[in-house]
Amino acid sequence: MKRRVSNNKKLHAYIVGLALGDGNLSNPNGRAIRLRITCDVRYEKLNKHIFDSLQKFLPDNKVFVCNKTKRTSVDIVCYSNCLENLLGWKAKGGSKYKQKIKIPDWILANKNFIKECLRGLIQSDGSIYMDRGYKMVNMVSNIESLAKSTITAINYLGYKPNIQIHNDLKTVKHTIRISKNVDKFIKDIKLWKS
Repeated sequence: MKRRVSNNKKLHAYIVGLALGDGNLSNPNGRAIRLRITCDVRYEKLNKHIFDSLQKFLPDNKVFVCNKTKRTSVDIVCYSNCLENLLGWKAKGGSKYKQKIKIPDWILANKNFIKECLRGLIQSDGSIYMDRGYKMVNMVSNIESLAKSTITAINYLGYKPNIQIHNDLKTVKHTIRISKNVDKFIKDIKLWKS
């Protein structure tokens, strides 16, 4: 029996964003690919939204929450052998860093898909915060290809992000920050985190 996948491309772009952020692909049982999105327990509304979005995207697959050993985070998990094709990287291809993941071209070609993907990416791996009385949005990644494609996506929407690259002996960290027109950006991509 072939399992259904939603044909809603905006939902697909959102799921890709979530997975690019705090998502992980693996094949622990050797039979089915597992997507695990790690979420902070403080964001109950967002965690429920991620759970519901995954269930809508893969309606025939069970989605569940796992909180066995963690106190500050939960994993929202689903299994499907179509996940590698849907997300664009492999479970056994090594880390997302090694596979040089990025926002897929099909998303970068459409403004509405970019908005969905950026919302998912920032909700899972970014933040909205105040700095000296000014609202900021940022995202941090050690994956250069993801940082570059994120900047491309933000620029395509007409915003000018700042990027800071911090290089220590072990990793290079890319911090992408939006500090101008922040409220407009948040409204434009319908960003929320609660």
